[in-house]
Amino acid sequence: MSPIPRRSLLKAAAAVGAAAQFSRALGQGTAQAAPGAEAAAGDAPVRVGWLEDGGLGAAPGSTFGVPWPKGAVPAGRDFALATEDGQTVPVQSWATAYWPDGSLKWTAHAVGPAAAGAEKFTLTPGSGGAAPAQRVTVTETGRRVTVDTGTIKAVVSKDGGKLVESVTRDGTKIATDGRLVLLRQGDLDDGDQGNARWERFDGEIERAVVEQRGPVRAVVRIDGRHRKGSRRWLPFSVRLYFYAGAESFRMVHTITYDGDQDKDFVRGLGVRFTVPLRDAAYDRHIRIAGEGEGFLTEAVQGVTGLRRDPGAAVRAAQVKGEKLPDPSTWDQRVTTRLQYVPTWGDYTLSQLSADGFALRKRTKPGHGWIPAGGGRRANGFAYVGGVSGGFSFGLRDFWEKHPAQLDVRGAAGDAAEVTLWLWSPEAQPMDLRFYHDGLGQDTYPEQLEGLNITYEDHEPGFGTPYGIARTSELMFWANAATPTADVLVAQARAVRTPPQLAVGPEDLARAKVFGGLFAPVDRSTPAKRAIEDQLDFLFAYYKDQVEQRRWYGFWDYGDIMHTYDEDRHQWRYDVGGYAWDNSELSPDLWLWYAYLRSGRADVFRFAEAMTRHTGEVDVYHLGQWAGLGTRHGVQHFADSAKQQRISTAVYRRPYYFLTADERVGDLMHDLVDSDETFLVLDPIRKIRTEPYEPDRHALSIGFGTDWSGLAAAWLTEWERRGPKAAKAEARLRSTMETIAAQPNGFVQGTGLYDLDTGRFAVATEPVVGVSHLSAMFGLVEMCAELIDLIDMPAFEEAWLDYCRYFNATKAEQAARYGKNFGSLILLQGHSRQDAYAAARTGDDALAARAWRKFHDSDGYTKAMKWEKTPLKGPQVLEPGYEHPWISTNTTALFGLAAIQNLALVGDKMPG
Repeated sequence: MSPIPRRSLLKAAAAVGAAAQFSRALGQGTAQAAPGAEAAAGDAPVRVGWLEDGGLGAAPGSTFGVPWPKGAVPAGRDFALATEDGQTVPVQSWATAYWPDGSLKWTAHAVGPAAAGAEKFTLTPGSGGAAPAQRVTVTETGRRVTVDTGTIKAVVSKDGGKLVESVTRDGTKIATDGRLVLLRQGDLDDGDQGNARWERFDGEIERAVVEQRGPVRAVVRIDGRHRKGSRRWLPFSVRLYFYAGAESFRMVHTITYDGDQDKDFVRGLGVRFTVPLRDAAYDRHIRIAGEGEGFLTEAVQGVTGLRRDPGAAVRAAQVKGEKLPDPSTWDQRVTTRLQYVPTWGDYTLSQLSADGFALRKRTKPGHGWIPAGGGRRANGFAYVGGVSGGFSFGLRDFWEKHPAQLDVRGAAGDAAEVTLWLWSPEAQPMDLRFYHDGLGQDTYPEQLEGLNITYEDHEPGFGTPYGIARTSELMFWANAATPTADVLVAQARAVRTPPQLAVGPEDLARAKVFGGLFAPVDRSTPAKRAIEDQLDFLFAYYKDQVEQRRWYGFWDYGDIMHTYDEDRHQWRYDVGGYAWDNSELSPDLWLWYAYLRSGRADVFRFAEAMTRHTGEVDVYHLGQWAGLGTRHGVQHFADSAKQQRISTAVYRRPYYFLTADERVGDLMHDLVDSDETFLVLDPIRKIRTEPYEPDRHALSIGFGTDWSGLAAAWLTEWERRGPKAAKAEARLRSTMETIAAQPNGFVQGTGLYDLDTGRFAVATEPVVGVSHLSAMFGLVEMCAELIDLIDMPAFEEAWLDYCRYFNATKAEQAARYGKNFGSLILLQGHSRQDAYAAARTGDDALAARAWRKFHDSDGYTKAMKWEKTPLKGPQVLEPGYEHPWISTNTTALFGLAAIQNLALVGDKMPG
């Protein structure tokens, strides 16, 4: 890719600044607002519990989202959080979305360590909350931000290369010089000769802003790029999260690739801290987590296992991490020879695949490494320090997003250096080159022929990673002393699975958010139970396939495959458009709706990983295609179809509103102006039969996959009251009005859009332009939400007409529109449109058709066998099982149709 034009860079910088202001505006929650205010009618208390057993554990805190019914809770209302036994818990609350009447739609709430020990809570609007015993406070100077949780104090830089200058506890520096490090390699060694050279870049801050200031939670955002000399590249965005009373903090780290895929190979990508060491070498401790609750438990200078015994009490204290008795009290045969006991200053834990980690150590540079153990899947957590304090650190999804690595260096000196490698320098360099030479597909006709054989839509220059991103999560503890074994296990567990508070399905459904298209799991009849069992089967199948097929890796984890190859007993990972799914036909939505109705932790975590992946890796965040996503393919960025249907905010909204995750909020805000991308790239350029040049006042935009993505971004900006909320609302209303005004409404298919007015030109002649894909990328969900929010009868009627006639007979279609819709597929997926129209109009015939199309049209019909076929060698690489009939397109649509049909017309279900 050529460098970004200066105009684009300035525009991107302005967007970042606006997003930062937006985040700060949303983030200024308070622990107390209007004590004594009376609760509004209908704003019943909400029950909140931990997603997994174990409560808060060793984590610094948790932030969760709560929905409220329309009109129930006025804006500005205070909230109180209490345990089951009535003990109030300090909570910081803020609005994340509003209903059009101004009442609260979604609120976010943060709790710190004061929530530890309790399993269930009640959140009540309209009453004063408890003030935290320890407040998190933020002070700013021209160059620094100081955050004090009451237990630790962190100094964050606004410029330079040290993101975190220091972390202190009780006046003692536990860690200093928190910084980012990037290793670049300019070429690859393809063969048995190695000549590639490395160079190191350091993170350089360009801006730092405080987004929240407490009293329970504070957030600092830092943006910059990696620099060496005059070159600055690989932009980063880092957020640091602090909670009142916590001894730890969390980091969310995002990089965006802006290199040359043929020259800029990332050799290592890491976060590094310096840990001052004050204790004697025998009172310094190394703790490195393995799998499960396993740990390497050692001292920098060990006194166990020696030929001479210092004494049982000495040995026991060292293993526990306690201060040893004065050496003068030991067996002097040990004391007088301590200088001959090696000190082990360097440790490395490397996880180069999902199935194996190796641990080694050495005394110091220039000397050989000694194997120290290994296993399958390390937790990605370690501690270095001593009896007077030390630093715990961990990287989430350590083995899932391999290759990863943890380093400790110099622990025998005055200070250790710890590095959490998001990309291990011991692995092969990050190779993002396109995977084939184009195969002679230089013209559109040749590319369409390629599409007809491998399903890959290739175009020279389009298979680029320029602008894709990846987000990682890290956690750090400033310990007053070496933690006990139980505390270390708890810290490692918090890294692996950050504790998450959540609202239950009943309260989520009561609020009627996300279009009211889900209801809690219901097994009250045999017919409903059968569908619930099928939904459970499908989720378990994909969860198992992730493990069986090893769908892991830094760029891959969170995605699933598109189509199965029953001849090879393998998913078509190497066949064009049949490989990675990239959100094709909305598996993201299937998973989120499955969670909303069930409250299952495993579904949430699966959907969370997918949201982290698809919103970052499958979407461009820089360059000419910023705001567009890439269609499914062998590499996540390989296909030349760059479209709104992949980048759509529809897929990010549930995670954002359930967690208030700022990074996902950024991604959705960045899409508000993505209608401008239609000036850059015509989504259907290869199949147009008439000449077309993008015109700012007459852009061809489809009412299905295109408009649904735009509408999702506009809706989210409007309801969040973002910086462009007024524009977003106006765009929603004007496009809804002009879609409804088309001669055939949604059936018209496309319209000419004016970027300046935000309106579609109303066609003079009716056209039938229906595609089986139009409604399958969030349009169903968007229309349900918008109809509920905006009173526009003409728009509702246009959508209901589309819903009524997609699954109608050709004769019925022709009678209504003058011609039929042609041969359509995905009828099962569209049955939820029958269900929606039936629920809105009370038409029992449509409800009956919804269930008929669900059970007996296409997709997983009554002929489907819900069973597993075992697999073992030599058929497959790893033993497991298969179901050749299962494909992700069908699964996503079956899942959404089942969930929405049950919610909308479950009472009309036959037998």
